[in-house]
Amino acid sequence: MSFGRNPHVAKAETAEQKAQEAKDSGSYERAWRDAAHCWDRAAARESDSKRKATYAANAERARTTADAPPPGADGDAPHGSDERVDPSMN
Repeated sequence: MSFGRNPHVAKAETAEQKAQEAKDSGSYERAWRDAAHCWDRAAARESDSKRKATYAANAERARTTADAPPPGADGDAPHGSDERVDPSMN
C-alpha cells in the first residue's frame, strides 16, 4: 500500500485508456463514464485545491467525451474504403 497517493487517479487514467481503445460505442461511453466517476472520487479524496480542481475538470471532460459519438462513428463508410457502389443499382 502506498501512503500519500490517490489510487483513483491511476484508475481514472486506466479507464481513459480503455475508452480510447474501445471497439464499439457502448463500451466507449461506459469507459468514459467510469473514468469520470474515478476522477470524481479522486477529487473528493484530494486535499490540495489545485489538484482537486484539475481532477474535477478531468471528470467533466470525461463526461462530455462520453456524450459525444466515438471518433469514426459516422455511420457512413470511411473515405477511401474498398467498398464500391455499383452505378447500375440506381
